[in-house]
Amino acid sequence: MTMNAVVVGLAVFVMVICLVAVYGVYLLLNPTRTASDRLRDLQGDTVEDPVMADIIVRQDDDENLLNRLGGNAEDRNIMRRKLVQAGYKNKHALEILNFTRIALAIGLPIILIPVTSTLSPMYALGMSGAAVLFGYMGPYMMIENAVNKRKDEILKSFPDALDLLVSSVEAGLGLDAAFRRVAAEMEQAAPTLAKEFQLVNNEISAGVPRVEALRHLEKRTGLDEIRSLVNMLAQAERFGTSVAKSLRVHANVTRQKRMAKAEEEAAKVSPKLTVVMILFLLPVLMMVLMGPALIRVYRLWTARS
Repeated sequence: MTMNAVVVGLAVFVMVICLVAVYGVYLLLNPTRTASDRLRDLQGDTVEDPVMADIIVRQDDDENLLNRLGGNAEDRNIMRRKLVQAGYKNKHALEILNFTRIALAIGLPIILIPVTSTLSPMYALGMSGAAVLFGYMGPYMMIENAVNKRKDEILKSFPDALDLLVSSVEAGLGLDAAFRRVAAEMEQAAPTLAKEFQLVNNEISAGVPRVEALRHLEKRTGLDEIRSLVNMLAQAERFGTSVAKSLRVHANVTRQKRMAKAEEEAAKVSPKLTVVMILFLLPVLMMVLMGPALIRVYRLWTARS
């Protein structure tokens, strides 16, 4: 690595640090922040779940530079919903994500300067481009992975929570009390689902209608099973049907879906193992079976020649 490359790397690094500092000062002195925002910051009030069913966002937040880099308003709302479904409920989560993507896209090529400076210009350009692409798309892929993992975690314990909810309702508890009971009982076995049920209880206690609170639960999880539960409870409340019977039917359907998904995953094992055997086991097996014979033929051939 030449001295010029070191100087260029240090200059770029200092420039990035200055840009980060300028942006930090901009966030602190952002004039678009309202007086209520500053008052909440001074009081230390936090919103545990700021993103609800409609993904309500203030207009001044959408005017932020980092938010504008996330695309149009619809794309930003979709990304906010994914962040909530992944478990990131900070009101500045989208800004942090966009800033992380930009910082990695700039920082990774800088970190690779000691390596790329020893390569040819073509290889150095290709490696730098790959680093920029990985730095920009890596956080988004991590968010997608976190969403899928959180959905699987919630869905794994959801039928058991429904059974407990059915038992609580049939024992004489009201639906709100049953949700509180399930949230308390499932806290150790399924903390993510229990926290979501607790958020529903908190919203209902704060005066949010039950159906609307359940709609928020649906948006926070993004699961079709919970969407079906919300629709079923809304219809039961509207038409006055038995909630316990509806919950029992829905619990059975959800368990059947989970079993069908498990059977589908088990059916995929055989084709996957076939590919692995063809690529890895079959060549080794052929080498073990035909190797001694080929060695003997080679020895006989060299002996005759």
